[in-house]
Amino acid sequence: MLLSLKMSYKAAVGEDYKADCPPGNPALGSNSGLDAAEAEEDFVDPWTVQTSSAKGIDYDKLIVRFGSSKIDKELVNRIERATGQKPHRFLRRGIFFSHRDMNQILDAYENKKPFYLYTGRGPSSEAMHVGHLIPFIFTKWLQDVFNVPLVIQMTDDEKYLWKDLTLDQAYGYAVENAKDIIACGFDINKTFIFSDLDYMGMSPGFYKNVVKIQKHVTFNQVKGIFGFTDSDSIGKISFPAIQAAPSFSNSFPQIFRDRADIQCLIPCAIDQDPYFRMTRDVAPRIGYPKPALLHSTFFPALQGAQTKMSASDPNSSIFLTDTAKQIKTKVNKHAFSGGRDTVEEHRQFGGNCDVDVSFMYLTFFLEDDDKLEQIRKDYTSGDMLTGELKKTLIEVLQPLIAEHQARRKEVTDEIVKEFMTPRKLSYDFQ
Repeated sequence: MLLSLKMSYKAAVGEDYKADCPPGNPALGSNSGLDAAEAEEDFVDPWTVQTSSAKGIDYDKLIVRFGSSKIDKELVNRIERATGQKPHRFLRRGIFFSHRDMNQILDAYENKKPFYLYTGRGPSSEAMHVGHLIPFIFTKWLQDVFNVPLVIQMTDDEKYLWKDLTLDQAYGYAVENAKDIIACGFDINKTFIFSDLDYMGMSPGFYKNVVKIQKHVTFNQVKGIFGFTDSDSIGKISFPAIQAAPSFSNSFPQIFRDRADIQCLIPCAIDQDPYFRMTRDVAPRIGYPKPALLHSTFFPALQGAQTKMSASDPNSSIFLTDTAKQIKTKVNKHAFSGGRDTVEEHRQFGGNCDVDVSFMYLTFFLEDDDKLEQIRKDYTSGDMLTGELKKTLIEVLQPLIAEHQARRKEVTDEIVKEFMTPRKLSYDFQ
């Protein structure tokens, strides 16, 4: 029991337990009078992302703290060999930067063994921003190159428990968000999107797995992993089991019949990792394969990488509903710049790409590697001014958002219903 407590402690705090050395309490946020060394530490959990650095989170430290593995050049090359496709720009540029057991997935794929993809979205508002698309753009690419089935969980139950929403609102947001997800171009024959509020009640296989997971995770463990307190509702405390259940193939009997041995690959942002550390811990105890993971970095807010984007602050990001004019105004007015105070200084000393949000956004959305490298050189040397960099970004974002809006318009309620109906998906493994 002590060992398990120490493990939970390490998972939560990121360091080994030492007697007489209480941890700082990150849950108290800035009121806890942290000393300078503690304030330097980034804080990441599924609900809060905090950093004091303008460059954003230190992802190398995060890999060490979470105990995952870095996606290195070797792994990217292996993915290229296995799929016969050029790696996605998110892989080439380290936007997906960390993994768990990806080599195992590639072993399975090369040996013609099946796997499936699982990702999700917490529908907290009707409007989604470009940052929300990152896991879906990448998941679509994975679905295309590996030709595998995909399940997408809409955690409307989670948002009901955490936010001030009614059940109907949460479900309504799930359906609206599903339209934006479908607009990313997922294959209807290989994709099942489900709302927890809807699916859990009609899928005994899914609920059985939730209960199995609940039985094998103690209250102490979830307190350690997620920072729950005695005043949190019991709904919150049991929710992690619901996010864990889709990692097991027999949660979807319509898709995989009763097979429980098909491995799962989860592309997600690194803040979701605590859920799946818990899942991977439970999996062997209930006789299932551990899910593999690919972690992405966070998409920075317009105001700079140390602030978190918020769906409630319209100026913190570019929303999928923004007009071309709004995009232009937001980028010009709000995008944090790494440029100098005057043109003369900028020409002399150059800009700082590490903190410039417009440049960060281009690393996510500009496909051409050579052009991106040229922009980096020009901006760093001072040949390119902040206004010109912002103009480049606006020219990339405007058509991207406009095309997304056009595709979303074509997604009817009928199409959503089809995606959300439990059914056999097409895949070529036996």
